[in-house]
Amino acid sequence: MPDLSVLVTGASGFIGRHVTAYLLKKGFNVLTTDLKSADLNGDLGDKVFVLDVVAKLRFDAVVHLAALTDIKRSIQNPYQTYLVNDFGTLNILEAASKNGVERFIYASSANVYGLPIELPVRESTPFNPRTPYDYSKVIGEYLVRSYAATKKIKSTILRSWKIFGEYERLTAAIPNFIRCCLKGEPIPLYNGGADTTDPYYVENYTRAVELCLLKEEAVGEVFNVGTGVERSIKQVAEEIKRLTNSNSQLISLPPRSEAEKEPMRSYPDISKLKRLLGYEPIVSFEEGLRRTIIWVKSLIE
Repeated sequence: MPDLSVLVTGASGFIGRHVTAYLLKKGFNVLTTDLKSADLNGDLGDKVFVLDVVAKLRFDAVVHLAALTDIKRSIQNPYQTYLVNDFGTLNILEAASKNGVERFIYASSANVYGLPIELPVRESTPFNPRTPYDYSKVIGEYLVRSYAATKKIKSTILRSWKIFGEYERLTAAIPNFIRCCLKGEPIPLYNGGADTTDPYYVENYTRAVELCLLKEEAVGEVFNVGTGVERSIKQVAEEIKRLTNSNSQLISLPPRSEAEKEPMRSYPDISKLKRLLGYEPIVSFEEGLRRTIIWVKSLIE
């Protein structure tokens, strides 16, 4: 059993709830923080809360998930995005530094690569951010690197592709597709569903987090997280249609924003994660969809 006390930020969010439950199941001691419904309720952008409250507690590791992730909102309000995603990261890094933590896991995003200049995307692929959210994750990564260099924090950066599962907001693509299929409503596809990604079930991400907390080989590294399989958004919608036996029609819509006008192909090379940490996806794409369908169905009923 791991004898690690782990602080999970953004613990009441979609991924945070899964990471917290998974780590508890694996025997970690978990301390949670978020705006509400956590052990410590507060804003990570509030320096007083983080440095006078959070930093004075004892924890051995941090899994930093807290962030504003809505792309459209980040375009409408970049200031708020940087305030939460970057000043919040800076504050929690300072708290981690004061605690002398053994590990700091930063949840970055495949969005730092933007429209990738090569496929599959490798950890060495240059950044090419498009939206304020993308840029906020680039900045966050450099903040983590700077604290690793100057304060000797043992950090790991995870760049994740499209995670889905229970507790994701129903307006997100996959839960929304499921809801539409269950209700027989049209399925909206921005850019006609031409964009591609590597959608994968959230438990695979929690496994990657666990490995980063336990393995010395993770220290100082950046890892792409996914399954390494490219799927178009249209293919995802069609698979959900099949699994729900739905007659819903696919409706082609224009791009969400000018920045996203050019359809984006993006999927990762995860060989580094496999080689250094022994990672393998533990839940298949179809099984993950089935679990998520059951959850959305329970909400609708």
